[in-house]
Amino acid sequence: MVDKNDLEVVKMKKVLVIGSAVVDVVIHLPHLPEKSEDVHVTSQKMSLGGCAYNASDTIRHFKVPYIPFFPVGTGAYGDFVRNALAERGIVSPVPKPETENGCCYCFVEDDGERTFACYHGAEYRFQKEWFDALDASEIDSVYICGLEIEEETGTILSYLEEHPEFTVFFAPGPRITLLDPKRVERVFALHPILHLNQQEITSYTGKEELKAAAEEIHRFTQNTVIVTLGADGCYYYDGEKEETIPG
Repeated sequence: MVDKNDLEVVKMKKVLVIGSAVVDVVIHLPHLPEKSEDVHVTSQKMSLGGCAYNASDTIRHFKVPYIPFFPVGTGAYGDFVRNALAERGIVSPVPKPETENGCCYCFVEDDGERTFACYHGAEYRFQKEWFDALDASEIDSVYICGLEIEEETGTILSYLEEHPEFTVFFAPGPRITLLDPKRVERVFALHPILHLNQQEITSYTGKEELKAAAEEIHRFTQNTVIVTLGADGCYYYDGEKEETIPG
């Protein structure tokens, strides 16, 4: 006779990944043109990208269950994203917005320097009713980045404020210095685990010494601060302990 306990499956809660899945139009060229200059493009390609999609792909590799909460709109870029997600078996519960999807133009120079120009479309315009359809009891933690918080709707923050039980991971990137300070205060009040790189955290806090900058952020969030250091690895500070983990 089979023991019932042997058949019991522990259902893991999910990570809600809120944000964009967009087309990255990667354009290789010798250098960025100056005003009125004519530069030949050496190659270009379209690929699936977006902060939220990239984060979800990492989560997928760790075999952690997640909800890909990506709006995918209309137009050529929307069709590209929708087909690329379908090829990977990724289904977003967000209804298709009747608005054109944007894209990100990634200019890559011969020396490897990257420059971005973003056209925002449906992928950044969240609506309240989409969140109402979520089952919060299935969710343990939430990923958000800076670009979505920057949009005027405020829908994402309102939803998170309604669910203080969620663990929030906030990766604002360089947009943290451009966000409305009142909006940043609302995010920090959620006690997020914050992820920045070294340039971003020093620019935002005005403190060059890494621990001092992390302490400044922790004073507001009261949670772990993670700072990526490129080839040197990753630094974290949790209010008591600091450590650098080699790359």
